[in-house]
Amino acid sequence: MKANPTIIQKSKKILITSALPYVNNVPHLGNIIGATLSGDVFSRFCKSYGCETLYICGTDEHGTSTEVAALKENLTPKQITDKYHTIHKQVYDWFNIKFDEFSRTTSEDNKKITYEIFKKLDENGYIIEDDLDQMYDEKAQKFLADRFVEGTCPKCGYEDARGDQCDECSTLLDPVDLINPRSKLTGTTPVVKTERHIFIDLPKLSTQIKEWVEKTAKQSNWSKNAIAMTNAWLRDGLKPRCISRSIKWGFKIPKAGFEDKVFYSWFDAPIGYIGSTISHTKDWKNWWKNPQDTQLYQFMGKDNIPFHTIMFPAFLIGAKDNYTLLHQISSTEYINYEGGQFSKSRNRGVFGTQAKESGIDADIFRYYLLINRPEQSDSEFTWKDFQTKNNNELLANLGNFVNRTLTFTKKHFDGKIEKRELNEILRNNVEQSLDKITIHLSNIELKESLKQVMHISKLANQYFQEQEPWKLVKVDLVKCHKVLYNCLELLRKLAIVLEPFMPQIANKILNMLGINKQQTWEALSDIKESFQIQEIKILFRKIENDEIEKLKNKFSGKKMQDTKETNNSETKNQINENQFPLKLRVGQIVEVKDHPNADSLYLLQVDFKEEKRQIVAGLKKQYKPEELLNKKSIFLMNLKPAKIRGEASNAMSLVAEDEEKFTLLFTNESVGSIATFEGLEENENQITYDKFQKIDMRINKGFVIYNTKKLLVNNNPIKVVGVNENAKIM
Repeated sequence: MKANPTIIQKSKKILITSALPYVNNVPHLGNIIGATLSGDVFSRFCKSYGCETLYICGTDEHGTSTEVAALKENLTPKQITDKYHTIHKQVYDWFNIKFDEFSRTTSEDNKKITYEIFKKLDENGYIIEDDLDQMYDEKAQKFLADRFVEGTCPKCGYEDARGDQCDECSTLLDPVDLINPRSKLTGTTPVVKTERHIFIDLPKLSTQIKEWVEKTAKQSNWSKNAIAMTNAWLRDGLKPRCISRSIKWGFKIPKAGFEDKVFYSWFDAPIGYIGSTISHTKDWKNWWKNPQDTQLYQFMGKDNIPFHTIMFPAFLIGAKDNYTLLHQISSTEYINYEGGQFSKSRNRGVFGTQAKESGIDADIFRYYLLINRPEQSDSEFTWKDFQTKNNNELLANLGNFVNRTLTFTKKHFDGKIEKRELNEILRNNVEQSLDKITIHLSNIELKESLKQVMHISKLANQYFQEQEPWKLVKVDLVKCHKVLYNCLELLRKLAIVLEPFMPQIANKILNMLGINKQQTWEALSDIKESFQIQEIKILFRKIENDEIEKLKNKFSGKKMQDTKETNNSETKNQINENQFPLKLRVGQIVEVKDHPNADSLYLLQVDFKEEKRQIVAGLKKQYKPEELLNKKSIFLMNLKPAKIRGEASNAMSLVAEDEEKFTLLFTNESVGSIATFEGLEENENQITYDKFQKIDMRINKGFVIYNTKKLLVNNNPIKVVGVNENAKIM
């Protein structure tokens, strides 16, 4: 393979970490693709490519969240962390996620290195003492961790901001900054208590951090969201950050006057990467204190970015001990589930322990998550799309090529094929794709690299079809033999590049080819002398509609319906108090045309991800076509279809309208997402326009309100600007 500056360097040690999963719950599919699975793909590639590679992870186990979870389950913090550490490990094992070390932040190794780094920070003048106003829940009789306080963000007005960070505007917060704070434990208003605490002096480190960020982010091609969020922190100015907490579950602080406090979990948690490495090898300094020869790659969801680009580097820079700093960060956006968020409490979405009970192999889940990896924007898990990708891409493309090639070889040549001349056109096309795969993987563009893998499978199918070996075997055995050798050699290469993504499937292919020796990236340039096909096994099965419906219903989060039917149609169609009569979705306007028979109307084509609909909309007075094109807004989906001036309208755009003007309900949430009011379930029954007009939705303080409840998309309230208070939703 040609040398390319964008390809990973074999001369460097590759140190990979996955964001440490918090130990008080079970990881869902979004957690898995955001960090652990993505890191596994990159680790497998680096090792296959010939790099000295170490992949580190573990469970994040300290903090108030653990104490609260332990109380709920009537366990001690130690017992609950033991329980969930085991569950996490079992989940990752089932997904074939192969860490070199999966440790725990509560380990003695992590305790020792945490104390060492803290003492060096203290000696170097980066630890300061100050009074801290903390939120205290009088009902629970507990100081509240930052994330256990919610309230209104003082910067953007988002009403469900966490005490540590606002998810709406990404501003770093202290709980006391929140407007109208409330305790997540009891729902009561916490009181402020002042205590003496220790802080890391980030302002004193800010110049060093800024210089390092400017140099590293540009050279190493950080994720766009990582650059944007980090720059926002630096632009706003770094403030001293408290690293102590008044709780019991954590590492006691080794400093006079603070022995009754423990380290904030976001101090010892990232240091846990080093602690895990120490648990793995005595040679840990060659990884963590060897910046000239080691490149650190870190995988996470976007909510963890500042702690890896500001906080953790600050600890290591301030220690002044030649630590290896972040080289490349790969931070994903979010993956949603069927138009909403994953929720364990509502049984909504697939969690790790449930995936292995689905009857679907782990590699199929790996493929779907990776081909939909939210690298640039949020993506969505839907069972219909899952079925389509399994049946049309894996079964009909890859599975079809494997099965027809091996079956034909076994039947007509007794499974034995000797080396023959390679088809140059096919070889050149495949090598181009192999080069692209290597470059994409080196740059952690996992989705694009997997697409290229599937492109090779498509090329292989086309070659088999065009060569028609079923005809050649009757008239030209020599040429038929050559065609099959090309197919088998291509299949061997395909298995090598497939292994980082679908390791079990790749291994099965190699076994069927009679190859027991591990095939690394280097073997892509080899030419195999012969093949002896072994027992042929089916790689993929078709997933039928009824199976998908069962899975969708099982993980929908909807309450079980009463199995008793009633013949009373009035009762049958009645909407209960927990239901909202409208079905609302986020749609993206992909085409705007003038209505042919009405000067004041547009014809809109709107994408709802799984379908597109035409909508007739009276928006001309307010919006030019370019102001609508590609915009996302809220649409009513279960309105009875109508013909308006001769054109079909199959949904309706919602607007907020006062006496003078109106505005669409614009949003940045992902296309196809469900919009509903807090705590209410949507109703899919068709509704007439007259009934819709009787539903009283109003603007209150910039939010869409129905019976005191806010309109939410992915748990985020829809904000409306440009109309007066009490404007009606029409």
